[in-house]
Amino acid sequence: MKRCKFTKIVAGLSVVASIMGTTAFAEDTRIALVVKALGIGFFEAAAKGAEEAAAELGGVEIIYTGPTSTTAEGQIEVINSLIAQGVDAIAVSANDPDALAPALKKAMSRGITVISWDSGVAQEGRQMHLNPSSTPLIGNTIIKLAADHMPNGGDVAILSATSTSTNQNAWIDAAKEVLPNYSGVNLVATVYGDDLSDKSYREAEGLMATYPDLKAIIAPTTVGILAACQAVTDAGKIGEINVTGLGLPSEMAGCVDSGATKSFAIWNPIDLGYAATMLAYNIHNGAATDEGSSVEMGRIGSAVLDETGSAAMSDPFTYDSSNVGDFKSIF
Repeated sequence: MKRCKFTKIVAGLSVVASIMGTTAFAEDTRIALVVKALGIGFFEAAAKGAEEAAAELGGVEIIYTGPTSTTAEGQIEVINSLIAQGVDAIAVSANDPDALAPALKKAMSRGITVISWDSGVAQEGRQMHLNPSSTPLIGNTIIKLAADHMPNGGDVAILSATSTSTNQNAWIDAAKEVLPNYSGVNLVATVYGDDLSDKSYREAEGLMATYPDLKAIIAPTTVGILAACQAVTDAGKIGEINVTGLGLPSEMAGCVDSGATKSFAIWNPIDLGYAATMLAYNIHNGAATDEGSSVEMGRIGSAVLDETGSAAMSDPFTYDSSNVGDFKSIF
């Protein structure tokens, strides 16, 4: 919805506006990209994609925001502030699927378009959700990344983000479902670092201490995988424990070079922020969000919504010593 820059317009200006058209006084469409926490490289890369989409669309302002730590309470505070500001759309990567829903329902009742991306919100709290990839494929990928370098099998552990993170939990469940397809791979534990570097590092240390035969740490989180790489390096266990999962090339290139990580995967977060912005803009401007609807994502293509109002962007991509150098300067 277009908004006037002025709280009051004198009669003379109103007449001029009626002649020239109301767009003379219209603001940009304001889309808030709400991330799990500020200061995380993955989300900073997503913000670059959002700005790319805004420039392509024209007349769009991106508000990049989030709490200082990965809590639902922090995101709720941010969302309430955005409602008070009267933004046009909110695109959120949720720290908790259910806790955010009431605040987002309030936003929608005020005419604000709401979508979730990356980590979803309960269906009643958004108009659609954009998964970065398909959950089954991600679950299989993170197990395969470990199994490919364990010809004789062995113990693996998962270092996740928060215990309430929608996407992390879905990927872990999918990984457990495909475990029987990988003979000898034994999942011994799942621990949570809350997407905090220091806590993730300590959890990785704890896994190594508790499971002396551990062959791999799988971290489906960009914060966790880097922290686990550092913990394995500091413990002198490069070559004994392979750290893998989902990471950023810019952050993981050193881990690949050192041998602490054989390979890892990620979708392009720049594309994810770009696609989320395009979706929020198009839904704000009337695109349908019922089952089977197709919503345009610019250069990414289109998102086809399923019965839950969700869609997948693309497949994850594997990085290793053969290609990580080509991407480390990009994101």
